[in-house]
Amino acid sequence: MLTILGSSRENGNSEHLVKQAMEGIEHTQLRLSDYKIHPITDMRHTDEGFSPVDDDYEAVLAEFLAHDLIIFVTPIYWFGMTSHMKLFFDRWSQYMRDDRYNFKEQVRGKKAYVITTGGSNPYVTGLPLIQQFGHIFDFVGMTFEDYVIGNAVKPGEIKNDLLALDKMKAWNNTFKK
Repeated sequence: MLTILGSSRENGNSEHLVKQAMEGIEHTQLRLSDYKIHPITDMRHTDEGFSPVDDDYEAVLAEFLAHDLIIFVTPIYWFGMTSHMKLFFDRWSQYMRDDRYNFKEQVRGKKAYVITTGGSNPYVTGLPLIQQFGHIFDFVGMTFEDYVIGNAVKPGEIKNDLLALDKMKAWNNTFKK
């Protein structure tokens, strides 16, 4: 199991939820803000294709490809995923065209879960983000298993969202089986 944390803030509300879901479970955690990941210029439709990028992305990608169950964790920033998480996905365009990888084949069948938190009625305003994750997973053949939207903004507020916390207990029980 792999958790991919997209927040720039450590110990935030989204991270609190994933900690609850993973309590007592062996897993690998990637905090995207700990890695140097550069944006790319879109070269999909050129003869020369993408240029190599000198950053940490291939280490992150290797960890991602090595796991079959991934939990994507991001707070809702301006009604979408964080820039760290978005950049993680944007780079897939590069690796779908990299001859060293059979990217879609390697990703197909992986199980995906999403944890997100936000304020201002996140159960409604967070739904387009959940749909975006769903479209991404469909495009590469991943299975979208489940998601949770937590209602919290300031650090620690998630402890008041009993529905989200109960769902993390349920996930924890499922993952332990």
